[in-house]
Amino acid sequence: MKIVFIGDSITDCDRDRSDEHSLGQGYVKILADKLRPIYPDMDIQLINKGISGNEVCDVLARVKRDVINEQPDACVLMIGINNVIHQFKYGKQLDLKQFERDFSDLLDRIKEAGISLICLEPFLLPAPDKLRMRPLFNKELEIIHRIAVEKADEFVAYDEMFNGLSATIPYTQYSEDGVHPTHRGSRLIADTAIKAIRKHLM
Repeated sequence: MKIVFIGDSITDCDRDRSDEHSLGQGYVKILADKLRPIYPDMDIQLINKGISGNEVCDVLARVKRDVINEQPDACVLMIGINNVIHQFKYGKQLDLKQFERDFSDLLDRIKEAGISLICLEPFLLPAPDKLRMRPLFNKELEIIHRIAVEKADEFVAYDEMFNGLSATIPYTQYSEDGVHPTHRGSRLIADTAIKAIRKHLM
């Protein structure tokens, strides 16, 4: 059973690009450490193809090389937050119609290759400097949710989950900057994603 994880820095999480077995220090590594002991007799290969700073268009450009050519049984995808961040940080305008086309095309290409797709929703926590991003991010989330529910085999919603928890627990417990998860945040991503992945283990 081969599973490819693809996305941005939340997936990448300081993986060693020179080591194809490196899973980074984030949710992918935590998930692997939890998954393998549950299935000690199953050969489970996990590959981390996250690249920090990637937007949806970047993952779309490399999906054939980094996902389809790997011929995995399943792909775990989390992408989208940088499309919003880059507008506010670098002035790169987010075209929601193009975003929708790219995201839909990305999911189609993975599914057409016969790969089970687990789509993880990006999230944004209420760090003071991120509050201005929320209205645009909500529009993006609506697109992600609509397309992922239609096309992915599994969709795991994190934005509502993290923000709901942050109503009673300081958001910094899960992400100090509102975007990159702490170890506790990564653990929560892994614990919920693993439930979706287990449905597709052969």
